[in-house]
Amino acid sequence: MQKTLALFALSAVLAAPAFAADSYTVDPSHTFPVFEVNHFGFTNQRGRFNKSAGKITLDLAAKKGSVELIIDTTSLDMGFDTWNQHLSADGFFNTEKFRTMTFKSDKLIFDGAKVIAAEGSFTLLGVTKPLKLTVNNFRCAPHPFTKKDMCGADVTATLRRSDFGMTKFLPAVSDEVKISSPVEAYKD
Repeated sequence: MQKTLALFALSAVLAAPAFAADSYTVDPSHTFPVFEVNHFGFTNQRGRFNKSAGKITLDLAAKKGSVELIIDTTSLDMGFDTWNQHLSADGFFNTEKFRTMTFKSDKLIFDGAKVIAAEGSFTLLGVTKPLKLTVNNFRCAPHPFTKKDMCGADVTATLRRSDFGMTKFLPAVSDEVKISSPVEAYKD
């Protein structure tokens, strides 16, 4: 009888599914990428994208995960209609032809239990290049109001727009573009 129970217990352990990563859906009302670029050496101009979506998977025990963030380029917001039209045109974001840009990563970098970076690929204007996001303030916990489990962080990266074919007004308008975004995601 004990042998049968032991075999049953062993078979139950072997048949149990492997630990799966938790899945999170990006909250678009709390995730809005902002970019900054130097304008003719006078000022740093900033813009943002008001619509984003994405999925994140996290296996904190195994220190693994993935990120997919999709940014709707047609939601470009420079604060002024003239600026929006200018940067939406061919030569910059060309939002009529390229309606989204994406970041995808299957390599999260951890320091202890905290994600500190994500290495992946960024696609802009149909061109895909490697990009590393720095992750700050990473935290997972129940949301204080909704009580739903969520994770959040602030992400930053720097890229050269010319790497993606956005060369209009170089070098007067800087090639270096700084990107930052709060990211909040609810557990599915």
